[in-house]
Amino acid sequence: MNATTTRTRRRVVDMPDYRTFPAQVTRTSRLSPHFVRITFSGRELGRFGYAGHDQRVKIMRAQPGRSLADLPTGSDWYTRWRGLPDDVRPIMRTYTVRAYRPHEGEIDVDFVLHGLQDDQPGPISSWAAVARPGDEVALLGPDRPGSGRLWGAEWSPSTAATQVLIAGDETAVPAIGAIVDALPAHRHAIVCAELPLHADVPTWEPMHGAEVRWLVRERDGQTAERGALLEPAFREALATLCGPLQPSPDPDGPTDGADDALLWDVPESGSADTGQLYVWMAGEAGVMKRLRRIVRNEYAMSRSSFACMGYWRQGQSEPM
Repeated sequence: MNATTTRTRRRVVDMPDYRTFPAQVTRTSRLSPHFVRITFSGRELGRFGYAGHDQRVKIMRAQPGRSLADLPTGSDWYTRWRGLPDDVRPIMRTYTVRAYRPHEGEIDVDFVLHGLQDDQPGPISSWAAVARPGDEVALLGPDRPGSGRLWGAEWSPSTAATQVLIAGDETAVPAIGAIVDALPAHRHAIVCAELPLHADVPTWEPMHGAEVRWLVRERDGQTAERGALLEPAFREALATLCGPLQPSPDPDGPTDGADDALLWDVPESGSADTGQLYVWMAGEAGVMKRLRRIVRNEYAMSRSSFACMGYWRQGQSEPM
């Protein structure tokens, strides 16, 4: 057995398996008009493979009148789940872990309550608005700790990154909160976050003096278009961190013509990045595409220096 084979087998062994964790609602807390925090608990959640501050988790709920016994198990569960009739298949959507307490077997998830302005509520966010203690769910996540995209976590600035720019809309605020909570003192952070209402601005205090710029779409009875405040604020923050714009060729080629499906542009695990600036951005796919174009085409940032995630797309139902 050569060294390459050994390394390949080690990577396979180290990859997580994704499994379901039975859980129930322990408590709920309405944080603001558009946000509710739900705490899930379960005997097996202490073995959840939490990987990072923007850890994603899939939440599954049974269809009305049915139970989570409909959820297939085994290694081919996903194929079998897709094959179930629409009125039987458990509903599954992706959210971000806001906090994880392994010793208590608890996970907090902050839900955005859509449908209060211009978005149609999805099946899970509609349930979150009326969830009660005792409601049963299944959480799908990695079965062991790790790091990187295989674990559903993308926040990964290099040790050389002394400056970070974090940007997103309300769907990214739970991840942003978890990231900011854990920022080390040596990193200068600027956060640009767009929210529907002033009442939605969180009460958490940034650690180590991170500068948070809340961008509220509703003002004086008028509502700005999604991204209309985030994009200029993002440009201003980049200028603050990088200095005056000095356009240079994109080292990996132009991206203006990038396909709309390219909405999850994150570094590969182990990517070499020695830049002092790291950018993390997440939210509506069309807005994220514009922000990505700024960092790639205007600032020529290396792909290993940013993570861009289209969590959802305007006019479409919640992604799985």
